[in-house]
Amino acid sequence: MSYVYALVIAFAALVAGTLIGFFVRKRLTESRVESIEKYAKKILADAQKEAKTIKKEAHLQAKDTLYQMKVEFEKETREKKEQILIQEKRLFHKEENLDRKQEQLEKRETKVSERERSLDRAERELREKEQEYLRLIEERKKELEKIAGMSSEDAKRLLIESMESEARHEAAKLIRKIENEAREEADKKAQEILALAVKRYAGDYVAEKTVSVVNLPNEEMKGRIIGREGRNIRAIEAATGVDVIIDDTPEAVILSGFNPVRREVAKVALERLIDDGRIHPARIEDVVAKVNKEIEASIREAGEQATFDLGVHGIDPEMVKLLGRLKYRSSYAQNVLQHSIEVGFLCGIMAAELGVDVKQAKRAGLLHDIGKAVDHEVEGPHAAIGADLARRYGESREVVHAIAAHHEEVPPETILAVLVQAADTLSGARPGARQEMLESYVKRLEELEKIAISFKGVEKSYAIQAGREIRIMVESKIVDDDQAHMLCKEIAKKIEQDMTYPGQIKVTVIRETRAVEYAK
Repeated sequence: MSYVYALVIAFAALVAGTLIGFFVRKRLTESRVESIEKYAKKILADAQKEAKTIKKEAHLQAKDTLYQMKVEFEKETREKKEQILIQEKRLFHKEENLDRKQEQLEKRETKVSERERSLDRAERELREKEQEYLRLIEERKKELEKIAGMSSEDAKRLLIESMESEARHEAAKLIRKIENEAREEADKKAQEILALAVKRYAGDYVAEKTVSVVNLPNEEMKGRIIGREGRNIRAIEAATGVDVIIDDTPEAVILSGFNPVRREVAKVALERLIDDGRIHPARIEDVVAKVNKEIEASIREAGEQATFDLGVHGIDPEMVKLLGRLKYRSSYAQNVLQHSIEVGFLCGIMAAELGVDVKQAKRAGLLHDIGKAVDHEVEGPHAAIGADLARRYGESREVVHAIAAHHEEVPPETILAVLVQAADTLSGARPGARQEMLESYVKRLEELEKIAISFKGVEKSYAIQAGREIRIMVESKIVDDDQAHMLCKEIAKKIEQDMTYPGQIKVTVIRETRAVEYAK
């Protein structure tokens, strides 16, 4: 009985354990399924969140790319607009220069036609006087024939007295006419004569310096300036706008460019890079930017100092800045800013002597070469460019005309214009002010003599007074006196057309006849 009871209890325990195991396994399975579902949901939520983040980043990156493209497009458009504006300005200046040249040509044609008419009138008057003298001589001959009883000495004396009386009468009339004209314009003519006399003191000459030399501590520095595959030299040229020439010249680099300010910036920047030793594109850009600011400040200070030294006030700030740029410009080793200051002082001194406005004279003298600050950017002679700048920045009409006429592109019409011409030539021609290359000097003299000898009848030609005068010997059997005058004009015209020279050249044609005989 106990065995059966034990068996029943065992069976009941087995059934209970089986049921309990089934329910436990079921519960564990359900909890594992729930945890897996939660983990799957978490992974899905993280994936959705990451997808949103990636989408947002892509959207921001697209916006940034679009903005950069827009900035680059606007920059390119702005640069093209600036280039178009620069081209328009150049075309406008070209048109102005062409109009000015056309006006000058028309004025010259008018003057030439007036001179031709005056020469024709003078020739007619000379022919009439010649006929009148011939008629008088014939009348005297007839009178002498009537009085045949008179001795030859008496007839000769009577004829001389008669002709002397007529000559004195004509001379008296001419003197009286000259005296009347002199009294009418005495003061004006005296000032013009004094100014013109000062003007003839010397001739002017202008040339440009377009290269600068930077000395190197050693030959190895050339390789560092060039850089790997030429990146450093390209960065220097791009940042400064000048050409860097590295050749066989020992321990030197040449900087070439027509803009003197850019050339000075490149020179100072390269010297600093060599001293510092760190030469790479980023460093080059930083140094060039700093030097640019320093040079701009130096330019402004130089212009202000020049106006202060001369006591000239009220000049537009832009004009002062342009004036300061002349500090880095030279003409035959003469600094243009110092030359302008010197011309201003000379104009003031001469104006005080002649009773002209001293302040206005100093102003015109200081600004006379202002066109040289931009003549490498604008086409045309620097006098015309300077006059346009002065007119644009509010200078008076007298100052503008003096600037335009100081190299005779425009005929001088005022005492002030002649004073600026005189002071300019005095400053440039004083001993030691300027230097001229021997080669170009000799070439100009040879060209001058070659032009003269090319004309028919010319035997010899000599360029004298440093090329300011040429004397020409002609063959008297081929060229007569009248032809000598015409030959002189033709040679002068040919020199004007074919040569570029300072000031003016005097052409002298000499014709002589020699009679030689030997006493035996």
